[in-house]
Amino acid sequence: MKRSNALRVLFVILLLFVFTGCGLAKDSSVMNRNVTGKDTTEKRIVSSEKPASDKIVTEAPVSEKIMISEKPVSNKNYSQLIKQINEYTMTQPGFYGIYFKDLDSGAVFDINGNEPITAASLVKVPAVLYLNTLIDQGELNWDDTVAYESGVDYQSGAGTLQFSARDGDEYSLRTLANLSITVSDNIAYRMIVRKVGKDNLANFMRSLGGETVFPGGWNITTAEDMGKYVEAILKFNEKNPEMGQKLLYDMAHSIYNVGLNGRIDKSVTVSHKEGDVTGVANDAGIVFAERPYILVVLTKNVDDIDRGFERIAEISRIVYDYHINEPA
Repeated sequence: MKRSNALRVLFVILLLFVFTGCGLAKDSSVMNRNVTGKDTTEKRIVSSEKPASDKIVTEAPVSEKIMISEKPVSNKNYSQLIKQINEYTMTQPGFYGIYFKDLDSGAVFDINGNEPITAASLVKVPAVLYLNTLIDQGELNWDDTVAYESGVDYQSGAGTLQFSARDGDEYSLRTLANLSITVSDNIAYRMIVRKVGKDNLANFMRSLGGETVFPGGWNITTAEDMGKYVEAILKFNEKNPEMGQKLLYDMAHSIYNVGLNGRIDKSVTVSHKEGDVTGVANDAGIVFAERPYILVVLTKNVDDIDRGFERIAEISRIVYDYHINEPA
């Protein structure tokens, strides 16, 4: 995930101050007890930047429990909406892969839904969901830590750990999961994958129905596959609301909010994940409108990343306006 404009650079600097100056450690004395100026071989235990309890989530849930329709086929006809989307995208540069699911009716449509497109930071969605699943199963614990190894973990781009992490620093799985989603931290994601194993992650993604999973080792997906991973979060939330709400909350409070929720009613909660690399701008998530739905918009051959997200925002607006005005 990377953004090029000056505002985002300034925002990352501000985040760096927050996370390194007062955010990552709940009690700065914890870090002082574990790190001294004379002995730099000691490991720092870096605690979560969020409160230890989950009250922030359980007291303000993202949504009420959603019963997902399992109907494989719906009679609802989205031909007019598809026409509107196509009329818009045909006037814009780039290629678009789109997936939509009405969570009430089970109605699904896609436009180029099986076209392989670079996932960029959207891959962090199934990775963090897999981490949640392992913890739910008792295989791991949120307090388990991973030590930073710059030789294998370092990656520039999005996130704050690239500025603050030092070899040997230990981060809890809770912190890594949060950073991966809320600030799209590339290093946090790499540390999670090193902990759970890339092959295991790939098998998990396939178990959710993913068909285009790291082909040739590349981070490539499809809009339909991403839709399945997003829906799997809602199913996980039904099974474990406490953990599910935490994940949905983090997705709804990302620092990146110019795609799916860029041009729709600001009172509507959108749990989503944006991602971009050169020529690619993506967003995938759940729009918790009165009739909630999943929307995934993947793009490639994008001439400008910022304009790419503006186009995603416009597609999202077209879908939202149609969906809320269409009779159930």
